[in-house]
Amino acid sequence: MSAVVTAVSSNGTYSFTKPNRESITLLAGLGVEGDVHAGVTVKHRSRVAQDPTRPNLRQVHLMHEELFAEVGAEGFEVTAGDLGENITTRGIDLLGLPVGTVLRVGEEAVLEVTGLRNPCLQIDTFRDGLLKQVVGRDEAGNLVRKAGIMSIVRHGGTVRPGDAITVELPSEPHRPLDRV
Repeated sequence: MSAVVTAVSSNGTYSFTKPNRESITLLAGLGVEGDVHAGVTVKHRSRVAQDPTRPNLRQVHLMHEELFAEVGAEGFEVTAGDLGENITTRGIDLLGLPVGTVLRVGEEAVLEVTGLRNPCLQIDTFRDGLLKQVVGRDEAGNLVRKAGIMSIVRHGGTVRPGDAITVELPSEPHRPLDRV
């Protein structure tokens, strides 16, 4: 199966969910044009409270559509944009990518993967009990975060549903994703 964008979402105001759009424009070094999380420095409230001068490694949030079916099997209805992602994908193991992976999206946009989204308690406000579905433990007891990945924009461009995604892995040794 080819990797593809299934939805794009953005919101100019702080809210948990982001409405779906016909397209979004990615701006190099900033993020999604008009999105509340766009900027050179951190914009997520929890990160701003810690240190507002830190670089924004969370410019664009990507989430795999396959997660919706997984949580749906547990009784949770979730659709594109509901969990605040900017780009919803299908056919790519986002969580298995190493840090520094380059994603070419559509005709022009280039993203660099920086890490995992660290889901917060707002997920349970959206759907009670959902946080336990997107954060858990594997057989060895290691923490597993499933709520998508974060990236920065290396080259801007317009992204639309149906756009292809090409993956370019970084040089080895690969570093596994961790929360950012």
